[in-house]
Amino acid sequence: MSDNVVSGLRDEITAIDRELVALVNRRIDTVARLKRHKDEHGIAFVDPDREAQMVAERVRENPGPLSEAGLRAFYAELLALTKREV
Repeated sequence: MSDNVVSGLRDEITAIDRELVALVNRRIDTVARLKRHKDEHGIAFVDPDREAQMVAERVRENPGPLSEAGLRAFYAELLALTKREV
């Protein structure tokens, strides 16, 4: 069965997924640079207050349809992933 709408939407999802992967890789690279700087200057890598502030800002800015709970879960995993990768 060939459905042009399904095919087109799948292509769009693939393009979005590629952008997401590129952005996550860029974030990891940037966090690694931040970690190196902090290490060189004796600054703690993890800043729970900053993380909480960042998530709160993203929650306020989020127009949806992603729920607040979904956004918080996304950031919890993104932050954990980033820490594992740097």
